Amino acid sequence: MKKSKWLMVPIALLIVVMVIYGYQVVHFQHKFLPNSKINNITVGNMTEKEAASAIKKTMDKETFVLLDNGEPWRQIQKKDLEIQYDIDTSVASTLKKQNPWLWFLPYVAKQESVDLKVTSWDKDKLQQLLASTAEQLGELNKSRTATKNAAIEHDGTQFQIIPEVQGDSLDIPKITAALEKELFTGSDKLELEEFKEVPVITADSQELKNELEQINTIAKINASYTINGNDVSIPSEDIASWIMYKDGKVTLKNDKVRAFVEKLGSTYNTSSNPSTFSSTRRGEVSVPAGAYGWTISTDTETEQLTKLILEGKDFSGRVPAFQGSGSPASPLIGNTYIEVDLQNQHMWYYQNGTLKLDTAVITGKPSTPTPPAVNYVWNKERNATLVGEDYRTPVAYWMPIDWNGVGIHDSPWQPSGAYGGSSYQSIGSHGCVNTPPGVMAQLFEMVEVGTPVIVF
Repeated sequence: MKKSKWLMVPIALLIVVMVIYGYQVVHFQHKFLPNSKINNITVGNMTEKEAASAIKKTMDKETFVLLDNGEPWRQIQKKDLEIQYDIDTSVASTLKKQNPWLWFLPYVAKQESVDLKVTSWDKDKLQQLLASTAEQLGELNKSRTATKNAAIEHDGTQFQIIPEVQGDSLDIPKITAALEKELFTGSDKLELEEFKEVPVITADSQELKNELEQINTIAKINASYTINGNDVSIPSEDIASWIMYKDGKVTLKNDKVRAFVEKLGSTYNTSSNPSTFSSTRRGEVSVPAGAYGWTISTDTETEQLTKLILEGKDFSGRVPAFQGSGSPASPLIGNTYIEVDLQNQHMWYYQNGTLKLDTAVITGKPSTPTPPAVNYVWNKERNATLVGEDYRTPVAYWMPIDWNGVGIHDSPWQPSGAYGGSSYQSIGSHGCVNTPPGVMAQLFEMVEVGTPVIVF
């Protein structure tokens, strides 16, 4: 009898537990389980209608806070962004998915919050918010220590690795991206301190050490040009000042290289600078630039020079990229040329340094003088007709030397004894070099197209 009495106790307890369990199962058929959360709003023990009402009231005054080291830095009213949620559908779906038979789990395990489905928002207002936040964060960063990557810098004597700096500056792009995401969840805050910038490149980076080695190699190269017969060296200190290490890449400062090339051009371009010439009778003279010359192609040479220097190898005798009728590879005026001395009214033709022909000539009269310049024979023509404003003159031999109609030709109309002296002042040409017919026939046969013509 006593044994049967003790058996009744656990049976009674089991019945009580079953009754309570069953009651709870029925209770949570239409109510949310304990500690249930939707968008971080507690809806436990609420009906679907009660939960929807509670969520709507909370969402109308929901605030998102940006924290700076735990202290509120900026508050954002979500309603200002006109965010709309499908509350009724989200609530009904969440309630339907819960299992009332497991009503006891929330007491022993943490419940995850369910996010509401966002249906719409004002995109323009959101972008304005993100932009203004980024601007304010930029101002905040001014009072913080900037985080810097390890870098390679020149200290005036050599390149060296400058260690990274771990500051407390904020990573603005990451913050705005996180803000844009968190605004549409149930989250109500974001801690700025979690978004400190971190150095990406450190002083022990092997890649950085390799780049330093490359830079030092480039900085020590010996480089020079051959321009118009001159050896022109590029100062090593200039090359060192051009080197730049940016975004993990060794390159040269384009503006600095370009400035150097432009200076080369302004110093040596024969298309704009006068040439020094050793004349037959007057010694060394300065002759203005003319049709024969060259110009350094600044854009092309800047690009090619940059590429060559970055290879890190010595080079010499480089001929710069150029355009024009001449070439900087050798002196503009070599050993073969025609010399026209306006003062002495005389012309010489030298071939490989040897005088082949000389003659008295008649150049332009004072009103239409023959312009001094470094020109060249760019064409040869037999039996041509020279045409001007007030003349039309046939000649047997014609060699144009500039782009304005000036050339060397025979002049059978001139008296044979008039060549040389001061005849040009009274019977001078329209600018061409009048040559005795017999001599012109010889010169025409000797001279090749491309021969320089020095008029001074």
